[in-house]
Amino acid sequence: METIASLFSFITWPVSWVIVQFHSVYGAIFGPDTGWAWGLSIVSLVVLIRICLIPLFVKQIKSTRNMQALQPKMKAIQERYKSDKQRQSEEMMKLYKETGTNPLSSCLPILAQSPFFFALYHVLSAIASGKEIGVIDGPLLASARQAHIFGAPLASKFTDTAAEVAALDASLTSVRIVTAIMIVMMSASQFFTQRQLMMKNVDLSVKTPYMQQQKMLMYIFPVIFAVMGVNFPVGVLVYWLTTNVWTMGQQMYVINQNPTPGSKAQDSYLQRLLKSVSEHGEVRGRRRKNVVKVIVAKGGDRNENERRFFVGLSKAGFAAQADGTVVKSDTVVADAEGGAVAKRQQPKRQTKAQRQAAAAQHLVKDTEESSEPAAEEATTSLEKKPQGQDKAAAEDEPKDEAQDKPARPSRANSGGSRQGKSGQRKGQQRPKHPSSKK
Repeated sequence: METIASLFSFITWPVSWVIVQFHSVYGAIFGPDTGWAWGLSIVSLVVLIRICLIPLFVKQIKSTRNMQALQPKMKAIQERYKSDKQRQSEEMMKLYKETGTNPLSSCLPILAQSPFFFALYHVLSAIASGKEIGVIDGPLLASARQAHIFGAPLASKFTDTAAEVAALDASLTSVRIVTAIMIVMMSASQFFTQRQLMMKNVDLSVKTPYMQQQKMLMYIFPVIFAVMGVNFPVGVLVYWLTTNVWTMGQQMYVINQNPTPGSKAQDSYLQRLLKSVSEHGEVRGRRRKNVVKVIVAKGGDRNENERRFFVGLSKAGFAAQADGTVVKSDTVVADAEGGAVAKRQQPKRQTKAQRQAAAAQHLVKDTEESSEPAAEEATTSLEKKPQGQDKAAAEDEPKDEAQDKPARPSRANSGGSRQGKSGQRKGQQRPKHPSSKK
């Protein structure tokens, strides 16, 4: 750690100067040799650095969202060019360039803080060794060595021996208790910061390897900081604990005000927006109007949270406009869900026995319909012909001709012969030729 910290020795002078300026302010309030004066100076250094890094933090949030949205496309490229690594890298870089995404943007805040972190570590190590560094000269060095936070000197570490702790006018027990508590708090804050990002600000409708990677980091980072924390001075632990708490609060604000589409945070945000519109009858604030404007422009591409928001607006009697405002509507908009198409109902599946029974019923119905006109025609013809004519025609017909002609089956019998005793359909019997032998 000492070797790495020496690489950033060029920035120790600015860091020590900032700490001394804050110490002059807090020393006038709490006393120049107190732990509050020096501890709050380190906290103020963190706040100043994080304020300067806000643009990088915003860029990190945007890059993280872009990476989440690109995961399906990245996975498709990997599957398509899995045998050609060079082409795969070229397609990845092309995708990053088209979307304006930088994979390293998510690490920018941590990378930007690293020089200040190691410079502070170098300054505190010099104070523990009794060496002047930067603008911290003899009187300030003696004051810093006397500063204690809850009984632990700023320059003491968990791994220090009893003699090293005694040289700083403290006890080994108090140093280890304070450092252990601060290490646990530092690791816990790191865990909850990452967990807050994973549980609330991630689109759960898309399962990608990126989510699994972030979930692993959620458990790995706290362990890494816990192992490294035993070698950090108390002042460095104050620095890192402060920056974790700052990150947690900053991230909470971003999640509540600008959540990731499709995440739980977006659902909570839209429900709060719906409640505000129902109470005041309008969308208040330029940012909220921009949110409604973006959702309206999506049309049928809205996610489940956004469709639920539009349904709530319709039930409350409002309709969203393209400019982000809402108007009073007496009728519920039919396409409130953003053009979502209703699912087609599938017919109920029938068993084989049910299908056979339905076919038999249709057969019986068709047979009855075909036999009814024939019966009506036969009845009408009988009514028109006198009985005497039928009898005379029967007597005048030659017997030989009657014997030569085959018997023509009646239409009623042919229709009735289609169905046997078992209810199965039978075809019409073809009459035999008169010359054929029986």
